[in-house]
Amino acid sequence: MLESTQKIALLYDASQAILSTFDLDEVLNQILTIIRDYFQLQNCAVLLLDNPSQQLYVRAHLGQRDLEGDLKLGYRVSLEKGLIGAAARLKRPIYAPDVSKDPRYLKGVPETKSEVAIPLMVRDQVVGVLDFQSDQLSFFDSSMVDLLTLFSTQASLALENARLYSSERRRSRQLEAINAVARQTTAVLDLDELLTVVCHVLLEWFPAIDHVAVLLLENDALRVRAFEGKLTPNVAKGVQLAPGAGIASLALESGHSVTENDVNNVSGYIAGFAETQSEMCVPLVFLGEKLGVLALDSARKDAFDVEDVQPLESVADICAGAIQNANYFERAKELAYIDGLTGIHNRRYFEMRILEEMERAQRFEGRLSVIMVDIDHFKRLNDEFGHLLGDEVLRGVSLILKQQLRKMDVLCRYGGDEFAVVIPEAGSENAHHIAEKLRRQVESHDFPGVPRKVIISCGVADYPTHGVTRDEVVAAADSALYLAKQSGRNRVKTAVVKREDPAGASR
Repeated sequence: MLESTQKIALLYDASQAILSTFDLDEVLNQILTIIRDYFQLQNCAVLLLDNPSQQLYVRAHLGQRDLEGDLKLGYRVSLEKGLIGAAARLKRPIYAPDVSKDPRYLKGVPETKSEVAIPLMVRDQVVGVLDFQSDQLSFFDSSMVDLLTLFSTQASLALENARLYSSERRRSRQLEAINAVARQTTAVLDLDELLTVVCHVLLEWFPAIDHVAVLLLENDALRVRAFEGKLTPNVAKGVQLAPGAGIASLALESGHSVTENDVNNVSGYIAGFAETQSEMCVPLVFLGEKLGVLALDSARKDAFDVEDVQPLESVADICAGAIQNANYFERAKELAYIDGLTGIHNRRYFEMRILEEMERAQRFEGRLSVIMVDIDHFKRLNDEFGHLLGDEVLRGVSLILKQQLRKMDVLCRYGGDEFAVVIPEAGSENAHHIAEKLRRQVESHDFPGVPRKVIISCGVADYPTHGVTRDEVVAAADSALYLAKQSGRNRVKTAVVKREDPAGASR
């Protein structure tokens, strides 16, 4: 039995050791070292209280508990079960000299004969439990229990200091993360680039996250627009979620973050990534408008703490503002390329896209066609029926052309009553058939208020048959259109291939 002076010296040394650091892992290591070296105990577990679930979990231990028995690292104990739960619930030490005779005992290590559980208290609040076990009956006498209880007070203070220090460090890092997100996202106006930046920044600053996905609201459904990380995707970018499906839809609908720290227990969970064990979905809302959801996945259970919610919601707010700015910029850019009368693209857009498509055709040794379209006798129609009806005819013709073309084809108002169509991956033969279909559809359409048929003429040319530059192909299509006009209108003509004689002179 230790003398009082020895007890005081032991407690002084112990308190100095465990209070000398603010790192939680070091504090736990010091606690276990003191229990082993000063108290000569070989089986001990430090359990900490998880406030959200009100469960105790094993954070550190001595002995073989990671190899056998239930009390391994991460194992959870309800406050309603075992000597450990009783100590936390009653806020006092609980001792079982013979565990076989105590109905509260939860069998863990097979050799255990006696057990004492001592609550770790800070300001009358339980923060955890020290649990000691022995393979001898009645191993812990009252003096040792008293001494362990006094030691638990020092351990509680050290653990609380470490928690506060960790919380402050975490808070500081979270503020840095929020600032980093703000710096790196607010200046990006291209939406696709912005979403990639959002994913990278979140992965960099929030270690709990293994994968980030951004889902945006399109036509009342969430669509996966971007994702980055180290998990294995089960979905492809561009996939649209069924309305109301998954945690993401729940977060969007409720307008609040949803956290699931064990997705295996979630009914109807949609696994976006194969290894996901925890997921947090944070809605993207800007000035009351729901834009989408940030889906944050981790390969670990219990990856997200309640303290993660507020900073991640702050990050989501910043991202939502940046996404909306990118949307505004995209719309403004689109308006710059839209013809105000017909609603289709304008000549500026045509000039940009034809260069892009020609570059692609050159790179992959493909083909590309251009159809130039002109409304026949349009000036006469304006003179006879007025410009208001002429405008309606322009809108009607552009709508017919748009409906008959593929999504990948580029339709533009070239100027006045002239339209230009870029047909990727098609030679002049196919483009001629497409132009003929357009001509027939316009001719057969009844335009309200116009007493005669509206007809068009078309000129077709392709790369590389009729030219290898933008100017050459467009000039060839223009020449073919002029030939269609000269040949009586309401017809389609394909450009003539220029041939060179042996001497190199064209004829």
